[in-house]
Amino acid sequence: MNSDARHAPAGSHPVKTELWKRVYSRVGSYWKGLLLAILLMAGAAATQPTLALIMKPLLDDGFNGTKPYYVWAIPLAVIGLILMRGIFNFFSEYLLAWVANNVLLGIRRDMFERLLGLPDADFKRGDTGRLLNRFTIDAGHVTGYATDVITVLVRETLVVIALIGVLLYMSWMLTLIILVMLPISTLIARVFIRRLRSINRETVNMNAELTRVASEGINGQRVIKLFDGYEAERGRFSFVNARLRRFAMRTATADAAMTPLTQFCIAVSVGCIIAVALGQANNGTLTVGSFASFMAALAQIFDPIKRLTNLAGKMQKMLVAAESVFTLIDQEPEIDAGTRTLPEPVRGKVEFRQVSHRFPDADSDTLSNVSFMIEPGQTIALVGRSGSGKTTLANMLPRFVLPGDGSILLDDVPINELTLRSLRSHLSLVSQDVVLFDDTIAANVGYGSLGQASEEQIREALASANLLEFVDGLPQGMYSQVGENAARLSGGQRQRLAIARALIKNAPVLILDEATSALDNESERQVQASLERLMRGRTTMVIAHRLSTVQNADRIVVLDAGQIVEQGAHAELLAAQGLYASLYNMQFRND
Repeated sequence: MNSDARHAPAGSHPVKTELWKRVYSRVGSYWKGLLLAILLMAGAAATQPTLALIMKPLLDDGFNGTKPYYVWAIPLAVIGLILMRGIFNFFSEYLLAWVANNVLLGIRRDMFERLLGLPDADFKRGDTGRLLNRFTIDAGHVTGYATDVITVLVRETLVVIALIGVLLYMSWMLTLIILVMLPISTLIARVFIRRLRSINRETVNMNAELTRVASEGINGQRVIKLFDGYEAERGRFSFVNARLRRFAMRTATADAAMTPLTQFCIAVSVGCIIAVALGQANNGTLTVGSFASFMAALAQIFDPIKRLTNLAGKMQKMLVAAESVFTLIDQEPEIDAGTRTLPEPVRGKVEFRQVSHRFPDADSDTLSNVSFMIEPGQTIALVGRSGSGKTTLANMLPRFVLPGDGSILLDDVPINELTLRSLRSHLSLVSQDVVLFDDTIAANVGYGSLGQASEEQIREALASANLLEFVDGLPQGMYSQVGENAARLSGGQRQRLAIARALIKNAPVLILDEATSALDNESERQVQASLERLMRGRTTMVIAHRLSTVQNADRIVVLDAGQIVEQGAHAELLAAQGLYASLYNMQFRND
């Protein structure tokens, strides 16, 4: 999408034109199925006026006995036409569904590919409800309405044109009355289009909010129960639910208002037609059969006109949904401008050189001129008060966060010169917030590019993580499901499973982010023993609030307000009686 169209106001002409092109370029990639569907729709449309034309010979010649073969010919013709229409409609709808679902497949694939490539900062915005809504509702609306628009435009337009041809053939004067009333109906429909556009956009946003509120209700159900948050959550949900109902009613009102107004125009035109037809019949210029064919064609023309009129609402829903979908697809992926790969073997030397960082809209730097080095195989602990910049510093190594100034080197190579794949292939992470997928234990331990790990390798990793005895005690062993969010495992078991995953990866550089802070003492001892095995021979950066877990680090780096204020071994820092000693004594003053 060009920059002008992307930044134009919502609903403006450049945006609408660009959205139309993007939606139908995807639909058009399945042009063979689409073309065949259109031809079948044309065949179905051709049967409709033919049914009206049959009325003239039926009434003029069939009932007076002049053509006795009409007794069987006309019924067979009607049956044949209806059967043909049914066959054509079935295959055209099947082909359109095939096109729609293939387009939907491609859109969702592109959305998920872009989702996986988004920068880490984009996920910190907490827009989960909107993201899920784009996959489930918006993507379906784009493809569903796109094929509906084609169906209605092609089939109903052909039907209207064919029926108007029948009307003109039967009586041009009566048809003129219809052609005068059609533009009036169209103008009435246009009045409601602008209203529907804004309502549909608000509905999309509120659907995302509903998804978010419901998701928080599911994930936070224990907090809601323990803190008696029923009324608060009911209030939040009721507010969003009521807004959705209001938007739905406003849409229904606009849709419903078009019908009686259109019907009124139709009634006026029918009244005029009857009056003129009676005059022509009295003059002998219009037979009963011709009038019956005219009225049969006229009766059939109202439904396709109504569907064409209502098409405006579907078009607006499609454009709003497409705007939401392509907003995700067009988001900038995380920067991966590096071209180098680390030469083997990777030693694991890490260096931070005068690194500074400030988050957008922040009043001060999160980090300021931070410099330190971790030799291969060395363990460095980052400690300090909450908000001192420890986690931000650790997140810079895998380039989840980019420094504003300074540079970070791995084996003397600036990490921004490395491809993301090469850089991250040499890093492992074990954090407080363990992420496990709803799959088996074996699949989680050998996750991702490590999926080729053998059963023996997985067992060794589980044993090193002090988890093998527990896993062997399960009915299906390592092929037991962990459940959604690993709900079937305890906190300590989840941590040790993450450690087993890191052991399988065998990366030379390890980041431990508050890996034991949420555990009880017994679980912490088990996890700490597993971590010691994991850290052996690896360059390790440890972030911990519990200072008891970092006493054995080769060097402790103390941060305060984004700057290094102290660094040294545990005993040295205690003897210096600085910030580290103050934090340590505060934690253990009751021991």
